[in-house]
Amino acid sequence: METFWIWILVLIVLSPLILGVLLIGMQKEIRIIHSVSGIAKSGYVGFSWTYLLFGWFVPVIRGELGIGCLHLVITFVSFGLSQLVFPFLYNRQYMNRMLTTGWALDSNDPNYDIAREKLNIVS
Repeated sequence: METFWIWILVLIVLSPLILGVLLIGMQKEIRIIHSVSGIAKSGYVGFSWTYLLFGWFVPVIRGELGIGCLHLVITFVSFGLSQLVFPFLYNRQYMNRMLTTGWALDSNDPNYDIAREKLNIVS
């Protein structure tokens, strides 16, 4: 009976990761290139397991200090519950911000078609 409760606890703890992978897929790296400068960097699509583990540090590490501070405030206001919601949203929001500020998907990247599908890019 004790192992039953341990498995239930493990399932509850891992449920955000399991749901994220089942609903929107595992996080995939996609190369993005700035259209003016030609600088390349990594973008991501899918469920953000990094955000699930590290929370508001992820936007800060990716250079989005304002977004990181906003997420920190939301985390405090929601008593940490936003940490269970943002992993489903963050990668898509990040990529939308990048693609609307001069960055473009690298068409030579093997995950190009997956990224276009996840981001609903039609052209």
